Amino acid sequence: MNPWKVLGIAKIPNNGGELKLSQRAEEFSIRLSGVRGELMNSRVHGSEEALAELSCERLKSVADARVLVGGLGMGFTLAAALKSMPPSAQVTVAELIPEVVEWNRGPLGDCAGQPLHDSRTQVHIGDVTELLINKKPDYDAILLDVDNGPEGLTRDDNHWLYSLEGLNAIYKKLHPEGILAIWSAGPDPLFTIRLKKSRFNVSMHTVRARKGKVSCHTIWLAQKPWRSAEDYR
Repeated sequence: MNPWKVLGIAKIPNNGGELKLSQRAEEFSIRLSGVRGELMNSRVHGSEEALAELSCERLKSVADARVLVGGLGMGFTLAAALKSMPPSAQVTVAELIPEVVEWNRGPLGDCAGQPLHDSRTQVHIGDVTELLINKKPDYDAILLDVDNGPEGLTRDDNHWLYSLEGLNAIYKKLHPEGILAIWSAGPDPLFTIRLKKSRFNVSMHTVRARKGKVSCHTIWLAQKPWRSAEDYR
């Protein structure tokens, strides 16, 4: 069997540890220091694609649709979102770690079909929360895969996104009937309650990590109802 070769190491801000990108033949792996097992693998991406497919399918008919993807990872969610979008769409991907963007422009790019090369893609290098701080509705869909789910694994700062304060901020950034989609390694009933408290209409989906495999992940779809201008005051 071919040995793993380390291609790059990146530090996560605020003492979040290190990410290590490795390659073995055509397979890529990203691991987090201090955590047993892989964070991502290029052969296991079914649920990352489902995150975009479940939320963006309806946007094929939305002129000038705008989508925000929080977390680039190996590019599979971004690629699936672009596949579901019309030519006039724009997809902004926010990635905290510059090296992850460079990996996707380099050795990782072909795994997901080079989504960063798509003219509809814009890259924001920084925390996705930087794009959520004002109350103006900018997006038809917001897709979050920035951590292990509501129970953050890589950064304590990610907890804000899953808090009532963070969810209320996301609510205000969505257009009426906009969709918030969130990836998680597993279910969390308390998080479902928080989404409902934030006025979203919520459904929870269990999807396979990889076709034919038993392991499953959780995706929440939270839709903003049609509301009056009071939502934006």
